[in-house]
Amino acid sequence: MQIQRLQAPTRWEDWRFAITDVLLDEGQFGSQPRQLRDDGSSATFLHPGLPVTLHTDEAEGYYLNLSSGAPVWFVMWRFDQPDPQQPPRAWPEFVTLSYHEAGRLLDAQEKVDNVPLPEDVRSWLQAFADEHHKPDVKQRRRPQSFRAPGER
Repeated sequence: MQIQRLQAPTRWEDWRFAITDVLLDEGQFGSQPRQLRDDGSSATFLHPGLPVTLHTDEAEGYYLNLSSGAPVWFVMWRFDQPDPQQPPRAWPEFVTLSYHEAGRLLDAQEKVDNVPLPEDVRSWLQAFADEHHKPDVKQRRRPQSFRAPGER
């Protein structure tokens, strides 16, 4: 996971953070976060090792993400600034592919960014959703106002 920190991107903000990329980590990045670059106004950090686990009870959320037309990773992240003399720091806490899970995090006032999903991950997620998502069959009921007075 890559996080970018911008210093004073607008006159109303001192700092801005954004998740810029989600990389598939198969151990090649090590286990510790590290700074990739810092030119004074912009810095990029790598945070390896966040797992993504698919759950059968989230299959509808995966289906909704896939059917949106532009499927994404949803990344919940946090930041703090323990020393006012130093720039703030940000780190990812959680990664999901479920639209519902991301919605619950946003409802809880968490910071959630999204990053486009690569085609190989999209295919993997599609196979999981196809196997586990069972759409609800809803019986459509005619509203009472459409029925004749004797049928109500």
